[in-house]
Amino acid sequence: MCGITGAYGKTFEGLVKYHPRLDAAIATMALRGPDGSGKHIEGSAALGHARLAIIDTSASANQPFLDDSGRYSIVFNGEIFNYKEVEAQLTNFKPRTSSDTEILLQGFIEWGEDVLSKLNGFFAFAIHDKETDELFLARDRMGIKPLLVYQDDDAIVFGSEMKSLMAFGIPKLIDADSQFLFHQFNYTPYPETIFKNVVELEPGTWFLARREGNQFKSQWSTYWSIPKPTAAKTKLSYEQAQQKLRELMETSVQRRMIADVPLGSFLSGGIDSSIIATLAARQTDKLNTFSIGYADEPLFDETHYAEAVAKNIGSNHTVFKLTNDDLFADLHDVLNYIDRPFADSSALPVHILCRHTRKHVTVALSGDGADELFSGYNKHAAEFRARNLGLAESMVAALRPLWFLLPSSRNSAFGSKVLQLQKFSKGVQLGAKDRYWNWASFMSAEQVSNLTRANVENDEINKRKAGLTSELSTTNDLDEVLYTDLHQVLRNDMLTKVDLMSMANSLEIRVPFLDHEVVEFACSLPEDYKITATIRKRILQETFRKDLPDMLFNRPKHGFEVPLLHWFKGELNGMIKDDLLSKQLIEEQQLFNWTTVQNLINKLHSNNPGDSATHIWNLIVFQTWWKKYIRH
Repeated sequence: MCGITGAYGKTFEGLVKYHPRLDAAIATMALRGPDGSGKHIEGSAALGHARLAIIDTSASANQPFLDDSGRYSIVFNGEIFNYKEVEAQLTNFKPRTSSDTEILLQGFIEWGEDVLSKLNGFFAFAIHDKETDELFLARDRMGIKPLLVYQDDDAIVFGSEMKSLMAFGIPKLIDADSQFLFHQFNYTPYPETIFKNVVELEPGTWFLARREGNQFKSQWSTYWSIPKPTAAKTKLSYEQAQQKLRELMETSVQRRMIADVPLGSFLSGGIDSSIIATLAARQTDKLNTFSIGYADEPLFDETHYAEAVAKNIGSNHTVFKLTNDDLFADLHDVLNYIDRPFADSSALPVHILCRHTRKHVTVALSGDGADELFSGYNKHAAEFRARNLGLAESMVAALRPLWFLLPSSRNSAFGSKVLQLQKFSKGVQLGAKDRYWNWASFMSAEQVSNLTRANVENDEINKRKAGLTSELSTTNDLDEVLYTDLHQVLRNDMLTKVDLMSMANSLEIRVPFLDHEVVEFACSLPEDYKITATIRKRILQETFRKDLPDMLFNRPKHGFEVPLLHWFKGELNGMIKDDLLSKQLIEEQQLFNWTTVQNLINKLHSNNPGDSATHIWNLIVFQTWWKKYIRH
């Protein structure tokens, strides 16, 4: 796990402009790679690397790494879990290190882009061939590791984080349509980013750049895609599918136990992390497990479930009990690390979990991805009900005017339930595409339009919406929602959050549920293997029920809410009114309508705050980012 960055000059002007800034770009990634850094400049390419040593921690495996001939150089972020298997397929090759980096490079030398289909892991890498002066970029199938790419007429600039691209001096031109969508979702849906001319290399994709004389040529290609919801379903019986799932998960976890540094597992007390920790504990003498609890929020504290699992598997368990003051103390560190607008407030507890865990291990396993694969969210149950309306659901829909008369808030059990009733009663009246968009949004398009002063291209917004919801309504199967979540929620929100917060603490997180073989299998399962009227993640729960304590099952799913409303009325009130959301700054920026911002602040302090705290947090994240990276 590391950070990579670099530039490829299309013209002489591009070489002169970007290559000298390589050192500054590498320096921005010090937390991603605290164990060393390096650079290599050859021909049109300048490659930079910051290393977090995991496999073969010796200096001989440092990057940029060159093959024996010196023709090829690579910078690589991630891990290839099956690199020993790949090595066995190479012809007449004797490695000089025990690193997966060397095997990846040699595999590319021997097979070209076909090496990608042989890899099991998560990665983003760049390879330069000095003989042909070609640059090859690639990203893992699920997009677990990030790779941002900027292009202009003179050069290509790439990096693991936006801050490395900005260090190269790229133009920081805010894309109004991306900003609009950020305010809707708390993130910018890929492949677009907050900046014009900067995109994410799409998951499962490679990119080749080369110069031929005075001409520049490039090529993009997708080597793997998430199976579409219309793909053929498995013919396995439910019992056979359970056995297959168990085998795949055992193999996936076993693959991800490889490391030359201390390794542990997150253990929240939920089903997903408990499965991962249980399987991992069978691969080692004494597994280290870690969880966080909420001392001030007993409703959301699940440490007793985690402790039951830890006792069951005999792990060396550590609990970090957090107060709201602990969360608040990390707030500015989180805001400071974010280098492109990202406003999922659950990044705060993830940051703290990673910070404490890093004191004990360098690698941690996580249960991320299971909810999107197997239908684990409350919204999946709501979607199932919306597609299978009964008397209760019809009554909720009919009473819609009543729900909007009641006070709502994310910071109380009653207020949160009212928000759910409001969303459901509105959603059931919409088609599949609009319902998904509505339930995935934190602000409606109308609210964002009132908030921003940006010149948004409605045709472009509609085009992006159509692309993100293209598979909805192709069937009446809930798989179309899960497919969309894997693209939209998992990649843009969950994986981005985990990468940002883990890298801020120099911790590598591995996600066994996102092994591509597990993903392909999950996508092949029929809907009723995953969800029914009475159970979510059916096959996952029933496959591993005997492995886990009974108390983990048949209990409410509580999503922790960061106490934003409390902070905004208290400790952060001055920062809101006098700084980030002050009338002076809002009018200086010319990005937002002051009247709308003022109304949001007033609603925050009313008896019916609704989602105002979430909206204010979205603005605080954007404003902090804007002041740090755009204003000066």
